[in-house]
Amino acid sequence: QVQLVESGGGLVQAGGSLRLSCVASGRTFSRYAMGWFRQAPGKEREFVSALSWTGDLIYYVDSVKGRFTISRDNAKSTVYLQMDNLKIEDTAVYYCAVGRGVLPGTLASDFGSWGRGTQVTVSS
Repeated sequence: QVQLVESGGGLVQAGGSLRLSCVASGRTFSRYAMGWFRQAPGKEREFVSALSWTGDLIYYVDSVKGRFTISRDNAKSTVYLQMDNLKIEDTAVYYCAVGRGVLPGTLASDFGSWGRGTQVTVSS
């Protein structure tokens, strides 16, 4: 079983940046895809980004393309989400998740373990 701990969330003004981190423990991190999802109040959990275990296959939801960058450091068992030019609609709880295989998916069912989330709030 893998444990995931997210950090880096907070309150930021629109146009600002945040960098989320997710540290994994308990399983071989480098052999699995990783992803980020988010859930805003009253809305369903939404796919944000995911990458393969090598980091060379990456997906983003259209609304964050050009603003968010996902990356991973397998030596540190950590996946990152750099979020730039944040918008009010990016406000949500952000969750990281471990994929069920080496290739990333975009559905929640493609991921097997989840962190508890970190709150991101973007103000005007």
